Amino acid sequence: MRHLFDLDKKDYAQCTKKFVRDSARSVIISDGRIAMVHGLKYDYYKFPGGGIRAGEDPVDAMIRETEEEAGLIVIPGSVREYGLVHRIQKSHKDDAEYFVQDNYYYLCAARPGRVSQKLDDYEAEEHFTLEYVEPEKAIRTNREGAHGPKDPIMLEREARVLEMLLAEGYFGNKQV
Repeated sequence: MRHLFDLDKKDYAQCTKKFVRDSARSVIISDGRIAMVHGLKYDYYKFPGGGIRAGEDPVDAMIRETEEEAGLIVIPGSVREYGLVHRIQKSHKDDAEYFVQDNYYYLCAARPGRVSQKLDDYEAEEHFTLEYVEPEKAIRTNREGAHGPKDPIMLEREARVLEMLLAEGYFGNKQV
């Protein structure tokens, strides 16, 4: 998979423990808008997707997480690799630990309609809501205002991926 960029805070030199949690995310574009999960409580946007379980294929994780978070059923035959974002930073939970994450992004299409979301407790508390949003709005939202305890690096990751999609013409003539 092509490497898109690194997000490295370089704030973990004193850490002695490493925590790895890779993720897989869907990029679903329709009519010039992108399917994003809007965290209403802290007003931010993220691509549908989440953590890859031990032994789980990244594409299978993306399909599962997209259904759970957004209620969208990904069409397996539509899935294409988009790119990888590597993230590394000191943990927010343990001063001795640093966090490493490879975020795999996949271009894909979803079946029409939605199914019920299956949200984790924190996702329900943050009021995860599927929105087809103009990419510029999601970028602005993630970069402006206060977002409570949300990690600014995660918000910037999503904004930068959206900027790359825009620059590469995915919201013009090129449809997924």
